Amino acid sequence: MNIPTLASCIAAGKKPSILFWVGCAGSFDQRAQRVSRAFAHILTQVGVDFAILGQEELCTGDPARRAGNEFLFQLMAYQNIQTLNNYGIEKIVTTCPHCFNTLKNEYPELGGNYEVIHHTQLLQQLIDQGKIKLKEGGSFAGKKIVYHDSCYLGRANGIYEAPRKVLELLDSELVEMKRCRTNGLCCGAGGAQLFKEEEKGEKRINTERTEEALQTGATVIAAACPFCNTMLTDGIKGAEKEQEVAVLDIAEIIEKEMLSE
Repeated sequence: MNIPTLASCIAAGKKPSILFWVGCAGSFDQRAQRVSRAFAHILTQVGVDFAILGQEELCTGDPARRAGNEFLFQLMAYQNIQTLNNYGIEKIVTTCPHCFNTLKNEYPELGGNYEVIHHTQLLQQLIDQGKIKLKEGGSFAGKKIVYHDSCYLGRANGIYEAPRKVLELLDSELVEMKRCRTNGLCCGAGGAQLFKEEEKGEKRINTERTEEALQTGATVIAAACPFCNTMLTDGIKGAEKEQEVAVLDIAEIIEKEMLSE
């Protein structure tokens, strides 16, 4: 896709206005890579001046800290902060709420102070500025879409409106689950749960959440987090609803509905 790296920009005497923090999932998980591509494609299409760190980007350390390995978290964080500060980075956008929360709320105490925004917030800004124009009708016209609140976006950072405002612009019906916004239910992957064996219980959390989404009658479940995307996709597979219901990141939805120049 010829996305410039920060190192190549600096070498050419340019400094991009925004750094796209791709994250581990967005870099290595095949499903999340599609979200990274969709978002990067949108930014390129509308002329946003951005770059990525490429090989210089480490994991933020979020899973290590959530799993209790504070030493490993600080090791990764300090290395990332040194890289970001050396480049004089001021503004970061990320498609992962876990990266978003760590960079925004946990890096400052270690010397990393940046303006950090989530990709749904940037998409809303670009739509408000008229840079992203959506098709009338489109492939989501008349469909029911339900949005799942990511814990780190919603309860941890109070971002509820931006994703919904973006989805409300589609010619579709935005519906809500009973547990949403401040009362939203976790997908089951947070707190490093994604990386450990599950504990004994009556039902998996992602199964419970998927059932709530299916009860709305929606044919599209909109997510804004690679963890949630994975868990809800597994839930849909478990319910054998793969042919009827799609789990999509908001960036994928907007890329599909965007008017190309």
